[in-house]
Amino acid sequence: MRPDVEALLDVLLLQLCFFSGLRISTDFLFVTMGDQKEELKKIITTLALKNDEIQNFISALKQMLINVEENSARVQQDLEQEFTSLYTILDELKDTMLTRIKQERASKTYDLQSQLSACTKALESSEELLEQANQTLCSAESEGFREAAKQIKDSVTMAPAFRLSLKAKVSDNMSHLMVDFTQEKQMLQALTFLPVPGTPEIDVSECLVADNCITLVWRISEGDSKIDHYDLEYRRTNHEGPLRAKEDYPWMVVEGVRETEYTLSGLKFDTRYMIFRVKACNKAVAGEFSEPVTLETSAFVFKLDASSSHQNLRVDDMSVEWDATGGKVQEIRKDGKNRTASPLNSPARSVVMSPKRMPTPRGGRDRFTAESYTVLGDALIDSGQHYWEVRFDKESKAFAVGVAFRNLGKFDQLGKTNASWCLHLNNWLQVSFTAKHNNKAKTLEVPVPDRIGVYCNFEEGYLSFYNARTKQLIHSFKTKFSQPVLPAFMVWNGSFSVQTGLQVPSAVKCLQKRNSGTSSSTTSLT
Repeated sequence: MRPDVEALLDVLLLQLCFFSGLRISTDFLFVTMGDQKEELKKIITTLALKNDEIQNFISALKQMLINVEENSARVQQDLEQEFTSLYTILDELKDTMLTRIKQERASKTYDLQSQLSACTKALESSEELLEQANQTLCSAESEGFREAAKQIKDSVTMAPAFRLSLKAKVSDNMSHLMVDFTQEKQMLQALTFLPVPGTPEIDVSECLVADNCITLVWRISEGDSKIDHYDLEYRRTNHEGPLRAKEDYPWMVVEGVRETEYTLSGLKFDTRYMIFRVKACNKAVAGEFSEPVTLETSAFVFKLDASSSHQNLRVDDMSVEWDATGGKVQEIRKDGKNRTASPLNSPARSVVMSPKRMPTPRGGRDRFTAESYTVLGDALIDSGQHYWEVRFDKESKAFAVGVAFRNLGKFDQLGKTNASWCLHLNNWLQVSFTAKHNNKAKTLEVPVPDRIGVYCNFEEGYLSFYNARTKQLIHSFKTKFSQPVLPAFMVWNGSFSVQTGLQVPSAVKCLQKRNSGTSSSTTSLT
């Protein structure tokens, strides 16, 4: 607080005590003045905040005034352009219709003038014949009367007046070129600014969530005929209920949707729900968003547990790569040069060793060791149906995918004990593709896919493997899981990546339902 303000407070408080006739101790006076100072500090802080708030609001109002000028100028220009375009269309239409009238007038005028000229000539010829006939009649007693009468008769027969049509070739009526713009005038008089589009309503009963795709369907009132397109927004969330002010995920926008439905495909369902809303737009303005709709997007999501992985496996998010130098340390040679040595002080070898012979003792944080080049998922499966996919390098010396109990031993290899089930690819020495469990293996006579889908139905005891691209069944275990299981993977001299957040594909559901309750040779290892 400023010193002059504090001094002023002290003087005011002393005067107040003097005029009120109060006798107060120095301690009491000090406490009272201290309280007053604190109160005044709060008031000053409140006033300062309020002043900042008002100042910000004033700045916002000034900016709004500027925006009003800019926006009004813009819409005025747009309006003038629209009317200019309308005038241009009307002028072009007027010119076209006037040209049609002029052409019609010229055509009728030409025909009538031609007919008039022909009739005039016929009339002149007929009048000459009439005069000649009268003169001949007057001289009936003459010797040449008979011959003259015969000539007149022949001339009349060939006269144009008797070969001329006395019906006009064209009509003088131009009513077929009349116009009635009553309806158009009414439409022009009804011209106004574009209305704000109505608010769509998402029809939850028609929406579909399947195969990591979501189809949204909505309705709009029939009166909104000026709608140009729709804008759809969605975001992921783990909270059910009304929209919250803060969410962990942003809104994603799909613009320019022309129909009243839209399908989002290729989604990763890594949250429990997705929220959707949609608004209608015309060429000028957008309407209000629909009431948000929350759809459940449940799927099996897990991460790879790096703390359980073998030291020779480099885990990077959802990818794993074999690292031959994993767990090795640097030692100083007598000649002063560094060299890489294994924990057993054996020299680094340039040749690839068999996993059965690779001496790799367990490090401090590693879960698996020795020949068990394994990493587990971090999410237990203790109920329900789940599905995930793994893409692996087909040139890996060895690879396995399956599930295992949480208590799988640190030296245990997948499929070698009754605590794990897996598909195993071996490219070391002898190529094989097998299903393994409890140290039993069954050779699979199918092409090795580059991506495998894993389906686990805990209650029914199904563990099935599919070609992730074609959804063709590769192998299925039928067992009874005595305890929860974890996704499990193994790789030696190779790499793989895992994709989670997937729903059980519809094709897999159909195949599992069809195979449920039927015996198959593919389940013989259980």
